Amino acid sequence: MFNRDRWKEILEVLTTNWFRTVLTAFGVFWGILILIILLSAGKGLENGIRADFGDIATNTMFMWTRSTTKAHMGMPIGRNFRFKTEDVKTLREKFPQLRFISPRNQLGGFRGNNNVVRGIKTGAYNVYGDYPEIIQQEPMAITAGRFINQNDIDNKRKVAVVGLGVRNELYDAGEEVLGSYIKIQGVNFMVVGTYKKRSGNGNGEEGQKEIYVPFTAFSQAFNQGNNVGWMAITAKDGFPITDLKTGIVNEMKRVHKVHPEDSRAVGFFDLYEEFNRVESLFGAMSFIGYFVGILVLLSGIIGVSNIMLIVVKERTKEIGIRRALGEDPWSIRKQILLESIFLTIISGMAGIVIGALFIYGVNALLAANGPVDMFMNPSVNLGVVSAALVILIISGLLAGFIPAQSAIKIRPIDALRTE
Repeated sequence: MFNRDRWKEILEVLTTNWFRTVLTAFGVFWGILILIILLSAGKGLENGIRADFGDIATNTMFMWTRSTTKAHMGMPIGRNFRFKTEDVKTLREKFPQLRFISPRNQLGGFRGNNNVVRGIKTGAYNVYGDYPEIIQQEPMAITAGRFINQNDIDNKRKVAVVGLGVRNELYDAGEEVLGSYIKIQGVNFMVVGTYKKRSGNGNGEEGQKEIYVPFTAFSQAFNQGNNVGWMAITAKDGFPITDLKTGIVNEMKRVHKVHPEDSRAVGFFDLYEEFNRVESLFGAMSFIGYFVGILVLLSGIIGVSNIMLIVVKERTKEIGIRRALGEDPWSIRKQILLESIFLTIISGMAGIVIGALFIYGVNALLAANGPVDMFMNPSVNLGVVSAALVILIISGLLAGFIPAQSAIKIRPIDALRTE
């Protein structure tokens, strides 16, 4: 392994026909480069999609009411109904596996009419009536002040938490926000906090233009009584909300006298199910990356093996002389194997280096021009690179094994006759 003459001979063999050597090495180089690029691109897409989910509690479903499509218990088709605050207590009693049940009411919207006024400035924003636990289901960073709390709920305080988008549009730069008042559809609310939501697509402009007020104050100010617009329901760890979904929906149908087979009356969106689909997509992309990359790499390894067979054929007479002079068959086998491994590792390392530079360049470009939709921070795990090196070594051994065996099977007398 550390014999200078042996390495000198290896270099001499590989440089004698350098163009052939470069073409052979390119197959391995290209295979490892394609593997790294595919895996890093898949990781970049995965990072981007995960960032879009942010820190939201993924084991969550959202549920709302729609008109009925079947008559039931004397109730007509097309009946409209609404969830009530009492439904929250019912779900807590029936389903102890649930961690959070957040009744919500909503008005306005950034595409609707102006519904919020401060001084001479107005804006159209989503206004939510919520309970404090919503921040556990839809995490946000409180940048000043506080979020709504249980005292706000109990005392029906008319307080509000506004997004940075609301602040930027309704307040001048440097103006104090906390303690000021905004008027939501004619009702004054005192601002007690500001927030910012994280998004994989920059600041997430729409998410920053929302206002949160206590659910009870919302109901009182806007005459909602005990009505609930929709619910955000999160299950405890170890209890997939997908498994509980059918039971929850059926319980609401029973409470509100909806036909059990009416599939339209209660609408829902299962975030956990959607997230699992995305997770499956990540696995499929990773598999495709490995599959394609390894196939390309194997094609390069086959090329190395073929070239080594040609090299052995060209050196038949030399091998015969060495055998006639008494050289050990294992020494000849080792020589061929070392040549194969050396060529494979050098070309593979070149592919790894170029792949790393490519990833660095893409990240630098993203940092300079800002994030791209659903794509950020492409990278390859260090373990993948280590595994690639092991594959290269093993592949080099396999690529050289057949030529090495072919070399030692040649009888010295037959080798010496070869021209």
